[in-house]
Amino acid sequence: MIHVVLITGMSGSGKSVVLRLLEDVGYLCVDNLPVRFLHQFIADARDEGRSRVAVAIDVRSPGEISDLPGVLTALRAMGTALRVIFLDADSETLKQRYSESRRRHPLSDRLTNETGTTPSLTQCIERERQILEPLREQEPPIDTSDLMPGQLRNWVRDLVQVDWRPLVLTFQSFSYKRGVPRDADLVFDVRCLPNPYYDRDLRPLTGRDPGVAQWLGSTPSVVQMIEDIQLFVRKWLPHYMQDTRSYLTIAIGCTGGQHRSVYVTEQLARCFADHDPVLIRHRALPIPKSD
Repeated sequence: MIHVVLITGMSGSGKSVVLRLLEDVGYLCVDNLPVRFLHQFIADARDEGRSRVAVAIDVRSPGEISDLPGVLTALRAMGTALRVIFLDADSETLKQRYSESRRRHPLSDRLTNETGTTPSLTQCIERERQILEPLREQEPPIDTSDLMPGQLRNWVRDLVQVDWRPLVLTFQSFSYKRGVPRDADLVFDVRCLPNPYYDRDLRPLTGRDPGVAQWLGSTPSVVQMIEDIQLFVRKWLPHYMQDTRSYLTIAIGCTGGQHRSVYVTEQLARCFADHDPVLIRHRALPIPKSD
C-alpha cells in the first residue's frame, strides 16, 4: 500500500519545513503540484513501487484549488491511504514572517491583474483565507502561530509515523496568554484549578515533573476535573469517529501552559491509551533535549 501525505494551507505557515522533513525521512516529495495531476502522480508512484509520497498543493499551484476538496474525497473513496496536513497561522504571525523573509505573497501578481492595483500583504492573506476556507472546513488545521520550526518538525514526525487509522486523537496543552490554538476541536479551561506556580520549589518545573505531578495528583479538584473531561470525551469520541474525520484535537489550557494544563494533558493521554493512535503536544514547553 502507498501512503500519501498532502501538505497544504496558508502561505508562510511552515509548509516548506514539513516538506523538507518528509524528504529527510524517506518520502518522495513534490512541491507545487497542479491539482489535476494528483490522481496520476499517485498512480504512477504506486506503479513504481513507492510506499511513501508527499505532495505540497496550495494557492501557488496552477489550476483551481477549489477542486482539491472533491479530489481528496474521491481518493479516500478509492481506498487511498491519505493524510492531509493543513497548516495555518494567525494573520499577524504571517505578516511578521513575510516581513522577516522579505518575500512577496504568491497571490500578489494575481490580485494585481484582477484589480489593476497592487494589493497589500493583508489583502493577499485575507484573499488566501477565502480561497482555502472550503478545504480548511474539510481538513482540520495545525496552528503554527507560536511554534518554533523544531516543534513543528517533531509534531509532523509523530503524525506521519503513527498507524494510518481512521482517527488520530491528540491531547495538547496551551497557554491562554498566547491564545486558544486555532487547531483545537474541544477546549477545556483548567485555570480554575490550584496553581503550583505559587510554590517557589515547583515554579521552575513543569507538569511532567514528579514533584508537580504529585502536588496536582493529590488535589481532589484536579482529579475530579480529569475524570469529568475523560467521561465527556469517552462518551462523544464514537460520534466523532462516525463523522469520518481524521483528527480530533483536545486542547487543555491554563495561564502559562506549564503546570496544570501539561499535567492534565498527560493524564488524559494515559486514560485513552486504549485508543490507537494518541498524540501528546505541549505548545508552551520547549523541545525535549533528547530530541
